[in-house]
This record gives sequence, structure tokens and C-alpha cells, in this order.
Amino acid sequence: MSAAARRGIIAVSALVLLIALGVLTAAALGGPAAATGGAAREAAQANWAALIGAAVAVAGSSIGAGVAVAYTGAAALAAMSERPELFGRAIVIVGLAEGIAVYGLVVAVILIGRA
Repeated sequence: MSAAARRGIIAVSALVLLIALGVLTAAALGGPAAATGGAAREAAQANWAALIGAAVAVAGSSIGAGVAVAYTGAAALAAMSERPELFGRAIVIVGLAEGIAVYGLVVAVILIGRA
């Protein structure tokens, strides 16, 4: 990968991070537009932490699963190129790495259910 391509990827990643932080800040500082009553506002303020926790759970587990699948998938392909009979074992290991994302999704569903 060339240096220009790396700089472009880093610039796009930084831009996405800044936009995400801006949206998170706006969501935390602003309030829900529809909540005008006291009870509705208190309910909305109690729910935002659970929703942010759900988003962090899904994002973190998805990134972790992506990294895990990248390494285990590369190793599985290398092993299968030498010994094709290892296909079943390799797929199971890659599937276990993908399970990390499913665990994050389950945690998010539990958090949203409590919100």
C-alpha cells in the first residue's frame, strides 16, 4: 500500500471519528425534542445511557470480531493450502471468532430491553 493511500485512509478514519464524536456530543447535550413533560424527560434521560451502552457493545464486539476473523481466517487459509482436510476445523475456529459479534448483539438487545 502506498503512502498516499495510507494517508487517505487515516484522513477518512479521522473524519468519521470526529463526526461520530460530534453526534455523540449533540445527543448527550441536547435532549429529546419530543419530551416536554417532566416524566417523559426523566424517562428519556434514564434511557440514553443504556442506548449508548448498547451501541458501544455492538461496536466493540464487531471490531473485535473483525480483527479475530482477519487473523484466524488468514491462518486457516494458510493451513488449508497445505492440508485441505483441515477445512472443517478451520471453519469452526473462524466461526468461533465471529461469535464475538453475536455476543455483543445479545448484550445490546438485553440493554435495549431494559431501557
